[in-house]
Amino acid sequence: MSSSYTKKLEDLLRAHASEADAAAMAAYMRGHFPFLGIRNPQRVALTKQFWKEHGMPKGAEGVKAAEELWALPEREFHYTALLLLIQLRKEAEKERIALLEHLVVTNAWWDSVDTIADHLIGFHMQKYPELIPAHVEKWLASGHMWLQRTAILFQLKYKRHTDVPLLFSCIRRMADSDEFFIRKAIGWALREYSKTDAGAVQAFVAETKLSPLSVREALKVIQRKSGDE
Repeated sequence: MSSSYTKKLEDLLRAHASEADAAAMAAYMRGHFPFLGIRNPQRVALTKQFWKEHGMPKGAEGVKAAEELWALPEREFHYTALLLLIQLRKEAEKERIALLEHLVVTNAWWDSVDTIADHLIGFHMQKYPELIPAHVEKWLASGHMWLQRTAILFQLKYKRHTDVPLLFSCIRRMADSDEFFIRKAIGWALREYSKTDAGAVQAFVAETKLSPLSVREALKVIQRKSGDE
């Protein structure tokens, strides 16, 4: 596997571009990125068929292919890079965290950051929990909105394995942020954990000064269940 592999995949995706869809998709992302105009189900199907025919690069070659895809301008290549890294996440060594941090802060917008935080960094931190204290502290102190959002969201799928004191500490530290994406992340993280321990989330929301957006998002599941009773 080499960069010729990435070029073949790039050529395949470019062959399925749609100008009309590209314009609509770029507009949805507020013009932050150019698009080929390939909808997600088609892009995933094309990529998986490509892997079936050409094989999936592993180890260093897989990381190289992901980095090459990430360097291309159109957003679909970024999504494909993340899809590849998700396939390779079980084999990742501890040092992969440096690449994942790089991906959070480059080509950064909510769609990529949330995938990285949830499916890549979240998985990686469960595999290497010793990384959590120093990296979460670094992200919160960085002043970088997307790293801070990652610190709040990486435990989204942890459920009963959530480090609740850490989650609540992250939220308290970011609670006065004026950033929409931070306030939304706070609500999302609390909403997800409310599915595991509604009482803990209710108590935390009651005793913590949070933005109305964060509170509204945090209590959605709890209020819906209460309305159904």
